[in-house]
Amino acid sequence: MNQDGSSKWQQAGLMLGALGVVFGDIGTSPLYALRECFTGSHAVELSAENVLGILSLIFWSLILIVSVKYLVFVLKADNKGEGGILALLALALPDSSKARTRTALLAIGMFGSAMLYGDGVITPAISVLSAVEGLKVATPALSHYIVPVAAVVLILLFTFQRLGTESVGSTFGVVMVAWFVVIALLGIRGIIHSPEVLAAFDPLHAVRLFAREGWQAFEVLAAVVLVVTGGEALYADMGHFGMKPMRRCWFGLVLPALMLNYLGQGALLLHDATAAENPFYRLCPSMLLIPLVGLATCAAVIASQALISGAYSLTMHAVQLGYLPRMRIVHTSHSTRGQIYMPHVNWLLMLACLGLVFGFRTSSNLASAYGVAVTFTMATTTVLFYFAARKFLHWRKLPALIFCAFFLVLELMFLSANLLKIPHGGWFPIVAALSTLVFMSTWRRGREILRRRLQNSIVPLDEFLPTLHIDPSKRVKGTAIYMAGNPKGTPLALLHNLKHNKVIHQRIVLLTIVVEEVPRVGDKHRVKTEVLAEGIYRISAHYGFMEEIDVPHLLKIASTDELKLKAIESTFFLSRETIVASKRRTMAPWRTWLFAFMSRNAQPATEFFKLPPNRVVELGMHVEM
Repeated sequence: MNQDGSSKWQQAGLMLGALGVVFGDIGTSPLYALRECFTGSHAVELSAENVLGILSLIFWSLILIVSVKYLVFVLKADNKGEGGILALLALALPDSSKARTRTALLAIGMFGSAMLYGDGVITPAISVLSAVEGLKVATPALSHYIVPVAAVVLILLFTFQRLGTESVGSTFGVVMVAWFVVIALLGIRGIIHSPEVLAAFDPLHAVRLFAREGWQAFEVLAAVVLVVTGGEALYADMGHFGMKPMRRCWFGLVLPALMLNYLGQGALLLHDATAAENPFYRLCPSMLLIPLVGLATCAAVIASQALISGAYSLTMHAVQLGYLPRMRIVHTSHSTRGQIYMPHVNWLLMLACLGLVFGFRTSSNLASAYGVAVTFTMATTTVLFYFAARKFLHWRKLPALIFCAFFLVLELMFLSANLLKIPHGGWFPIVAALSTLVFMSTWRRGREILRRRLQNSIVPLDEFLPTLHIDPSKRVKGTAIYMAGNPKGTPLALLHNLKHNKVIHQRIVLLTIVVEEVPRVGDKHRVKTEVLAEGIYRISAHYGFMEEIDVPHLLKIASTDELKLKAIESTFFLSRETIVASKRRTMAPWRTWLFAFMSRNAQPATEFFKLPPNRVVELGMHVEM
């Protein structure tokens, strides 16, 4: 009974946390989505028929793309509990024998993940701005304070990220429960006045909208897509809370509340065309407007949390898989895996969000930049899901093709409509994504070139060991651990130490750490220890891309009766490469400079692997590129 009760309380806690972290983005779309359909740069004329048509598009977009695609199917493609586009990419990648397909999927996955960063920058800015703009509805005299207040709110949000998603999610979850209940009640209030709005559930109203408005109906898809912009975040944050809590939250609370509110806003527009300027706040009684602005601001802050948490997870995946240099990763929960905080990512996101707030100044201006990144990422997820469904879920080719083609057509329509936004601000997420892609591709390409350069200098271990004849008197006491990236080669640090110091330790451990394309590796497959020669051992350790590499803890696991290892009693030898430009260039000069800059500013291996700082010896070398 205690275990069952504990499990129920744990599930309730995860659901509350999911409401606070995962559903904030999509949950605050009613603040601006329907408004943009009738007042934005690609709006349609306000009429009863168009209101029903837009509401029908909104309803079926939420059902098909979010409920069916993401909540029912895509969440099944979990990489050992983890979600997100890089986790899906790891599932989708074919065997190395299919090199062309593998390369194409890598390029698609990298660009899709880069696009998610663009979305992650815009979401906090537009959510907070749209909420604070309620002040203008309440008192026009406060209009000049909207941008400064939004900036202060964003600064506070990013400052509190160090507390971790568990603390933030639990606190925010309570607020989001209140938010969804309030917007549902507001929606019911509107529906009571114009119950004919319920006819919008009929998909024929959406079909008639296209038949009646033609090209204008296609353009308005760029505004309709704002209702599903949090869909990708649901998948990216799956590892924080799990599939079941997220499904229960969506179908039990979030989806009904969203639909009631959209219908309530539509009902208001049916009998009051002047409400189109801000139908969300106009739905509220005037005496409750200020409290609603406060609640909406809290909900908007929470909306930002979904993408911020997703950006942390995505960056950690990228670091471990070799797409980005080492960065500081702080695990914020001892009980729930996957909850992390990354200081460098946090402050970069904050600066970018503040730049958007002061640059665009209104949520309507930002809405023109919103949607391009997320629609591209959604289409990318659909493509990768096809390969993951065939390989991981064991779908047959025809059902997988029909399913993915259907959603790809829908998402390409949304993407095409959003491309019309490029001159009006849609360029920003594309520039942000391309910049991120340049960093990721340069780092990956640079590491490949560096690996080949070092490969030419590495002596095969099988050739080195037979030549190792050292006078026993020149073997010093203690244990030396050499970090070896190549499990079959002799570490350069070992060769340099032997060459210059003419001594080696009594015990030598060659430690190779391999990051697999899975989130986590089981304890049975974690460590493999081999005896290579007298006093020389090789340890191979395997980690998943969501796991923290802790070498001192690893040594405890690898210790045997014959080989007892303690980090505090060992000396760690590392190689440190300095990149210099070569006359025979393998990359463009600016990319070589960028790679060298990233390499210099990467988190030191001592910190990344959690090595005792006073037990580390680094041997430097110059590498021409």
